[in-house]
Amino acid sequence: MIVTMVSVPDGGTARISVAEARRRLATDPFLLLGVELPEEEGPAQEGPAQEPVVRRLGLDDEDLEWFGTRDAPPRADFLGEIAGFVVPVVRDAQVVHVHALASERYLVVAHRGRRAGLAGDIRALVRRERPHDAVAALFLLLQEALTTFRRAAVRALLQVEELEDDMFQGRRPEQIYRLSQLRRHSAVLHHALLPYLQGVDEVITRRMMSRDFPAERQRLAQEFQRAARLVLADIESLQDATRRAFASYGSLVAGEQNGVINRLAIVSVIFLPLSFLTGFFGMNFEFLTNRLETRDEFWLLAVGLQAAAVVGSLFLLHRSRIWRRLRDDD
Repeated sequence: MIVTMVSVPDGGTARISVAEARRRLATDPFLLLGVELPEEEGPAQEGPAQEPVVRRLGLDDEDLEWFGTRDAPPRADFLGEIAGFVVPVVRDAQVVHVHALASERYLVVAHRGRRAGLAGDIRALVRRERPHDAVAALFLLLQEALTTFRRAAVRALLQVEELEDDMFQGRRPEQIYRLSQLRRHSAVLHHALLPYLQGVDEVITRRMMSRDFPAERQRLAQEFQRAARLVLADIESLQDATRRAFASYGSLVAGEQNGVINRLAIVSVIFLPLSFLTGFFGMNFEFLTNRLETRDEFWLLAVGLQAAAVVGSLFLLHRSRIWRRLRDDD
């Protein structure tokens, strides 16, 4: 477990030991800590390394033993003076979870692996915003997590629009595969964010109804709720765009199939009279077998009638709507 301390207001970081983190959590009036946990855990063994993260940091509370555990679901809890969150974050087109504990004096953020956290983003926010307490820093963290979802949704939405434009230029099989991936991505974003926002909204609304909830924190909570609704609307817009793109793809396929059916209809119209004449003159009627014996009669009836049938069929097709529709499509 690696513990880093973020200084205020310059946003610099310094790596400290677990013992130093325990001491400063008990004494400092304002402390921001980042805890990096290994992505892969070794075999279970006895010792301090296998203790819950909160116990190793000196925060002995049974209700907080979920902090830092693998596969913890999104959550938002107020446990007395401590607020605990499991925040979904989008990293490299994947949804990971960042754990956060906040009180009046400290904010502790834990993540697994270097790429999963928000350390760089939080340092930049601290330098720019300069939060005056740990709760304000917590809302910066929650807002930054929402920003990752917004960026992912907007990026995917632009890709869907580009694919839709390409489809009208020329339909290709790989387009439908890419659309399926983007639709799945939008479902993952929605599935990860919606339960988390519902839980946070319930907790924040309940806290805002309390009389002792400060006005400044009410403003931060309202800004977070407004930003959450906007991000959720962006993800729903992405879902609508993917459904619209699939409908456009289906319309293009249906149009091409209609063109094929029309061409088959033209071929049928041309060959139907020929098939009729061939079948008629192939029957063994007495008139056909005894009267039509000369070469001129053969050319006139067997060939001339079929040529006239082909010319008449083409003339009728040329005057019909099917022919004009095919010519316009081409």
